[in-house]
Amino acid sequence: MVLIVLLWSGARAPTPRAAFWSALALGTGYFATAMSWIVEPFLVDAARHGWMAPFALAGMAAGMALFWAVPVALARRVLRPYALAAPLFLSLAEWARHWLFTGLPWAAPGQVLIDTPLAQAAAFIGVLGLSAVLFFAASQLITRRWIAALVLLVNAALPARNSATPPDTGQIVRLIQPNAEQAKKWDREWMPVFFNRALELSAAPGPRDLVVWPETALPSLLGHAPELEARVRAAAGVPVIVGTRRMQGTRFYNSMALLGSEQVYDKRHTVPFGEYVPFGDALGRLGIRGLAVRDGFGYSSGQGAALMDLPGGLGRALPLICYEAIFPRDLAAFAGRADWILQATNDAWFGTRSGPQQHLAQARFRAIEQGLPFLRAANTGISAVIDARGRVLAHLPLNTAGHLDAALPGALPPTLFSRWGNAPLLVLLAALCVVLIALPRPVSRPTH
Repeated sequence: MVLIVLLWSGARAPTPRAAFWSALALGTGYFATAMSWIVEPFLVDAARHGWMAPFALAGMAAGMALFWAVPVALARRVLRPYALAAPLFLSLAEWARHWLFTGLPWAAPGQVLIDTPLAQAAAFIGVLGLSAVLFFAASQLITRRWIAALVLLVNAALPARNSATPPDTGQIVRLIQPNAEQAKKWDREWMPVFFNRALELSAAPGPRDLVVWPETALPSLLGHAPELEARVRAAAGVPVIVGTRRMQGTRFYNSMALLGSEQVYDKRHTVPFGEYVPFGDALGRLGIRGLAVRDGFGYSSGQGAALMDLPGGLGRALPLICYEAIFPRDLAAFAGRADWILQATNDAWFGTRSGPQQHLAQARFRAIEQGLPFLRAANTGISAVIDARGRVLAHLPLNTAGHLDAALPGALPPTLFSRWGNAPLLVLLAALCVVLIALPRPVSRPTH
């Protein structure tokens, strides 16, 4: 409905300038609503950062809305069929939103389809393709071409007819959810409480072949407290992957490590103003520092994108930390085909609004796009086991301490999207640009 109003208001606006402002207003409202959780990180330490919350929400929403306002205004200006130009430019702008300023493809229109048959088309065209389908369907609806819009949506849903499910691997993975409240997570009195809770959950009765702790769950820097790491391994009794922090020289990393091995993954896609501050020296003098870092100007970006080879028939896992899961391109950076995807995250930063659910929905889309099962260990939730078709097989609710034992689902054959990414869609959009340029401009008839 939002897209229909967006395109309709742009078409009815008297000038491109008016179309820009109407799209900007609508887009700002949409993104402010969809991303209202963005205020939560600033309220963890409200005394220091609370004043930033309204500015962050307003600035984020308006900035994202520009990716709607500019294409709509441009579509009104090019003197070509608006019903083709507007959805085409909006689709290209959504692609740009994945990349510009490190990218933030949150609240993409296609993400609303996660619980519909249309979601399975992401295995072919990705979430960006689903957003394009919605843009073009909305453009047909505003011109009252109901049948064309229906055909477009039905064709996108056709891949969902093949719903065969591969058998699980038989390997049991235990996901640990310690439920460490963010405001207390690094408090010296509470750190032992959360650490011991995670140990107890790791040692709880029940079969398991692998234990996974969430992002930054290890209270010490990796390698700086071997006695703590030994306690983790002893409690798990099986191979264990932990979310941790580590130092290498003067660099500080947000990492995942298979304890007792050399396999360490450093987060590559760090969060601006959360894990690092652009122009940190200058902004640091103004008192602006990364929200997730207590000292210094933040985490460094990892340089490697290597799969984790796991023992005991667990295969190869593709590691992701926190919001790396929202970027399809971050998964494409890994060489070779993984057997499953593993995310360690701390969604305590997202509060209890829509943020954790939206983060989970994007993880489900990564599973569909890659045709791989996706397991996520989240500090405060939502820890989940997702099959290769994006279905949540088991989960732990928000703000609940516990562990989740589940059989590792099987993988599907490589999908079209896992092989080619957004390249086929971009070629199609480029071809439509050529068609748009080739179309004759409407001739205005003089009136007397």
